[in-house]
Amino acid sequence: MATILEVENLGKSFGAVVVADKLSLSLAKGEALGIIGPNGAGKTSLFDMVAGVMKPTVGRVLLDGADITQMRADRRCRLGIGRCFQIPKPFLGLSVFENLLVAAAFGSRKREAEVAARCADILVETGLANRANQPAGGLALLQRKRLELARALATEPRVLLLDEIAGGLTEAECHSLVETIHSVRRRGVSIIWIEHVLHALTAVVERLLVLNFGKVIGVGKPDEIMNSREVREIYLGIEV
Repeated sequence: MATILEVENLGKSFGAVVVADKLSLSLAKGEALGIIGPNGAGKTSLFDMVAGVMKPTVGRVLLDGADITQMRADRRCRLGIGRCFQIPKPFLGLSVFENLLVAAAFGSRKREAEVAARCADILVETGLANRANQPAGGLALLQRKRLELARALATEPRVLLLDEIAGGLTEAECHSLVETIHSVRRRGVSIIWIEHVLHALTAVVERLLVLNFGKVIGVGKPDEIMNSREVREIYLGIEV
């Protein structure tokens, strides 16, 4: 299967804190890759470097074989890298539908009238159609998480970065969210998902990658990774 995203030997540190140490990974077109690791392992920093929020000291980020390491975040977004943040930050004074219009118009550089129909479809897909005219500031946590996902989808991503989108949700809410992410995958979107809610993550991804202190310490099928002695000791805190 063709590769859509490659991270090659990324290096980044802040003083003595290393957030990326020769960090490499690849993502195939249509694949879902999960990333786990203890707090401070460098997971969100990796997303920052892929999305263009942070520049690595060394290494490269390639999208469809093209080097995008020095590109600004807005250019990467328009090339097809979408992102959901761990803490949703919608435009609180705008309606749910208006939030999507802003994202879609920005991502495509089209007029709002040209993207309105697609935004309506995304509202249905993400379970927000009945809240289209509700101010985003009045949404509960699950709906805010859904809106965060919907806004990312509105930019027409080819690669979608999900950062702990299941955190804080109930069991039923997690199940509903997983079904929505499956729907997104069926559209051919490639996904990298950072998550601590492992049952939600492993219901979606084909591979798990484990980070610790900015290094990849394991990558493989979810059951193989979670049965690894090193992963259990580092990530789960269990002496084996």
